[in-house]
Formats: sequence, structure tokens, C-alpha cells
Amino acid sequence: MFEPHVRNIASMKNDLLSGLTVALALVPEAVAFAFVAGVDPLVGLYAAFMVGLITAAIGGRPGMISGATGALAVVMVSLVANQGVQYLFAAVVLMGILQVLAGVFKLGKFIRMVPHPVMLGFVNGLAIVIFLAQLSQFGVGNEAGWLAGTFFENSIIDVAWMAGIELYMMVGLVLLTMAIIHFLPKLTTAIPSSLAAIIVVTALALGLGLDTKTVGEVAGIAGGLPAFSIPSVPFTFETLAIIFPYSLILAAIGIIESLLTLRMVDEITQTHGSSNRECIGQGVANVVTGFFGGMGGCAMIGQSMINVNSGGRGRLSGISAALFLLAFILFASSLIEMIPVAALIGVMFIVVIGTFEWSSFRIMNKVPKGDAFVLVLVSVVTVLTDLAMAVIIGVIVSALIFAWKHARHIRIEKQDDHDGSTVYKVHGPLFFGSTTHFLEQFSPKNDNKDIIIDFQDSKVCDHSGLEAIDTLAERYMNSGKKLHLLHLSNDCKELLIKAGNLVEVNVIEDPKYFVATNA
Repeated sequence: MFEPHVRNIASMKNDLLSGLTVALALVPEAVAFAFVAGVDPLVGLYAAFMVGLITAAIGGRPGMISGATGALAVVMVSLVANQGVQYLFAAVVLMGILQVLAGVFKLGKFIRMVPHPVMLGFVNGLAIVIFLAQLSQFGVGNEAGWLAGTFFENSIIDVAWMAGIELYMMVGLVLLTMAIIHFLPKLTTAIPSSLAAIIVVTALALGLGLDTKTVGEVAGIAGGLPAFSIPSVPFTFETLAIIFPYSLILAAIGIIESLLTLRMVDEITQTHGSSNRECIGQGVANVVTGFFGGMGGCAMIGQSMINVNSGGRGRLSGISAALFLLAFILFASSLIEMIPVAALIGVMFIVVIGTFEWSSFRIMNKVPKGDAFVLVLVSVVTVLTDLAMAVIIGVIVSALIFAWKHARHIRIEKQDDHDGSTVYKVHGPLFFGSTTHFLEQFSPKNDNKDIIIDFQDSKVCDHSGLEAIDTLAERYMNSGKKLHLLHLSNDCKELLIKAGNLVEVNVIEDPKYFVATNA
């Protein structure tokens, strides 16, 4: 009778401990993305706290972690550089409003249009981006090691790299962190292995007085509570014209990254989140963040994987991560600044290994070549540009490959019936990709006076299909012959009705069949 109570306590403990682990890893990530966007580190930390707290409380996916991300930061940097941080806050508010509208109008369902190869490419590309961002942390100097996000745009090749003892120390602590995370679960699961690794490596570095880079050397994280403030920008159409393009791109990237991460967490936990609710949750979070001096954010795949792998499943994990992060800012900044950067790099390397779909290499020769091409394409574009561009390109290329394949599926059978009509039976869909092959199958000069096209095994899908029928009707009319259509589906007939005079054909009413009875 006490089992449910015990189970609840266990899940709460897992959520709290995983939330603490995530909060520790959020600190350097938030600072990194603040540097990328060109804003103060506290702007990134406030965003991680507020976006993380609100989406965890009202979003559509328990266990998913949100905060400041590199995908958004690289879009923000030009706005901050050209207009200033207040315009960024205004853009974040508008971004949130657009995301709320996307949820209200249930646009989240369109994430189902993202094909599986695009999903794999997104996961692999993001894993590579996270990996490259960690490599950049082996640079010398406060900011050089935190050029996360876009690996190439930030000219990582110009970073002064560590060498000698400093490099060996960093690599050794990274490997130790990874080893603890990998082997500790084989001994005990009482504490998340990532949290244990951070504690052990920090204690070792402090106890032995190791000279290694710490979080405090990157940036101070001490601060107060975020304060409400209306963005200090002119409320004019000119301001709207400046921020709207940025807000639209940020909203799109945020929704795409969040919903794809939601799908990943769904698969891992074998549960289902709500995409439209997540859009609304992200939108509300960004509106609030913009008014409280944060840079905005969305779901974070790396932190979400840390949370899920550490046992975090409920909303409490995300809420506690945000509250722990706020506690670090207010009360424990001096302790957090002692953590070696190497420990956090090791945690993220484990995330990369767990996130990357290694099965991609095994299935490359087994899946259709088009799917394999899309997978690689999306991965590369994600690394070179941004997630939204990669997903959009992936969906478009997948659609074109689909259209090309199905364009070859249309088949025409020709025969004469007992009434002296030439009958063409169409098999396969008639759409923009198959119209050329469709028209090539007819010979008006050689056909009889009446021509019947039977669509029982076909369907007119778009305006290109209507145009092909109209072209065919004109050819037969010029030859003094009559074209009839048979067995059109109801939606095809609706297309013809809407087309009006665009299509010059005679639609034969489909025959009605009756069954004789003894009545």
C-alpha cells in the first residue's frame, strides 16, 4: 500500500538531483551563448533561469530542459551589434508572441511533416555542433574558450590553443570525468553519475591545487534577481520593421529545435508531449524573459539528454534546475566558479556520444540513397548554418525526392471498348511531377472519336494535374474528338468544379449498380 508513495519520493529525488546536475551544466552554456550574442553573461543566465522555469511549469514536455541556446544566439549577434541590447529584448518579446500564436493556431502539428532522415540529420548535426563548441574551450583566454554555437563563423582557427602541462591537465580531467560518468552507474545509481563526476573532479582539483581553468576564470556569475523593465526602444513602425525579421527567425528556430527535441525525449521516455502546448509555453517564457532582461531561449537538446539520462522525468526536474541556477547566481556563485571547466566539458562529451545516432553509419547502405543523402545534408547544413535552415532544406529536398520517385509511378493502359471508344486506364497519382509522362502516353490523332480516361486507380492531386487534363482536352478538341473522365474521386471532382472553365472536359457520371432482391 506504500508503493505509490515510495515511488513518488524516488521520482522526486531523481528529479531534484538531475535538476542540480543540469543547473551546473547550464552555467557555462548560458555564459557561452551570452558571449556569442554579444551580451553580458547575466543576460544569458537570466534567460536560462526564466525560460527554463516557465517552460518546465507550463510547457508540453515534462523532463525537457529549455534555456539560452547557440542556435538563437548566432541570430541575435547582428541585432545587438547594430541596434543594441534593448532592441534584442524587444525582439525576444515579439518572438514569444509569435510562438504563442503558433501554439494557439495549432501549428505545432506540422512537426509531423519532418521526415525521419531529417530528424537523424538534426540529431547528428547538433551533436557535432556541441562537440565542436567543447573543442573551442581548449583555447587560451577568458572568452576564447567559449565561442560556442557556430564553429566556423566565430573563426575558431584564430583561437590561441592550450599547450604543454595546461593541455595535458585539461585532457586528463576531461577523461576522468567521462570515466566516472560511464562506470559509476555500474556500481550505484543513488546519485546521477554526471553530478558525481563534477563533484569528484572539482574536489580533486581543489585538494591537489591543480592549475586548471575554472568557471570563475571565464566570467563572474554573481548577480541579483532579474528586474522588470519595458525594453527602452521607440514604439514605432520603424522599430517593428527592424525587430520583426529577427523575431520571426528566432521564433521559427525556437519552435523547430524545441519540437524536434520534444520528439527525441518522447522516444527515449516512451511518452507523448504536446507540441502545441510547448509552443505556447515557449512563447510565454520568451515574452516574460524579454521584459526581465533575458536573451530568450528554447529547448536544449544537450541539457535535456543530461536530465533524462540522470533520471529526470517530471516537471520538477526542469523547475528545480531553474531554481538551482537562480540560487547559484544569488548565493553560491563563488562555489560554482571553482568548478573546473574540464568537468563540464567531460559531461558534454558524454552527451555528444549519447546524442549522436551511431546507427546512421550502419544503415547508410541499407536505406534508400535519397534518405541517406538527406541525412548527411541536414547534418552538414546544421553545422555550417543553423538548425532552422537545415530542417527547411531537409524537408524540401525530401519532398522533391518523394515527388521524383512517385513521378515514375504513373502508368497508362490503353484499349478499345465495345462501343468504339478509346479507353485509357490511369494508375498512380497525377501531380506536378508526373504530368509530363502522363501527357506523353496519349495519341489524339490515332484515337477514336470518344476517349475515356478512367481514374479509378489514380487521383488528380494539384493544379498541375488539372492543367495537364486541360492540355489533353485541347489536343483532342483540335482533333475533333471528345474527352470524358470516369471514376473521379469526390475531391478530384471538387478540384474540377473549382477550376471552372480552366478544364474543358466532359465528366461521365459513374454508373450506379443495384443488387437484385427477391422482394
